[in-house]
Amino acid sequence: MILDHSFPRESKYVQENNIPLVIPAGTVEYHGPHCSFGCDTLVVEGLIKKLMEKKELMLAPSISYSPSSYAVGDSKSGTVHIEERAFENYVYYIFMSLLSAGYRNIYVVIHHQFEQECEMPMTLCYRLAAKRATMMYLEQTLGQGWWGSDDYSSYYEQLEGDNNPFNWIKVIPTMSTEVQNATGYDHAGKFECSILMSLYPDCVDLSRISERPHWFTESASGASRELGDRMVKLSLEYLEKAIK
Repeated sequence: MILDHSFPRESKYVQENNIPLVIPAGTVEYHGPHCSFGCDTLVVEGLIKKLMEKKELMLAPSISYSPSSYAVGDSKSGTVHIEERAFENYVYYIFMSLLSAGYRNIYVVIHHQFEQECEMPMTLCYRLAAKRATMMYLEQTLGQGWWGSDDYSSYYEQLEGDNNPFNWIKVIPTMSTEVQNATGYDHAGKFECSILMSLYPDCVDLSRISERPHWFTESASGASRELGDRMVKLSLEYLEKAIK
């Protein structure tokens, strides 16, 4: 199911059956002369669409304009950078809307700057906005003092269960640390180009690497569809377990 294409009946079905609602979180970022600006978004979208062939999910619209930073390319490179505080507030309102609508099993999946699952600014924006939205929603619906009331006396017993409100929105990587260690991880190099080639082959053109050399793209000439297919396979195995 795709949220954009759905009707209220499908939305209600997803909510009542606790089916995961998945938001691809990406960027518009410079990836050298040979790799598309939407690489990070496309990797997430491609993986989730493949996962939907195995698992019942609802795919939400991707969020592409984000805190990509100008660390790789400057403001003239084509990168679109959204200041972190503005972005956090933006996704906060998205989360508030989804919670208010009745979704309780939301996943944000990120490929950008997630080496060894390190929490970079974009990831932190999503996680902080998720907790802010959850706290505000609980206060609005249950009133002030909700946590201290007798109704929540079993809070600590249910922390790992489905009733834990702080599990309503989860932020996860496309590739766990274990998957990254088993394959490799980089920016616009051998590994990222390979996984993008597997998912969207038209978005990588290795013949253009020499147009503007960079240290981080030197390994890209070694990218292959075969390596990308392996990365996709391992990533899907991880995501199938992580998205419940």
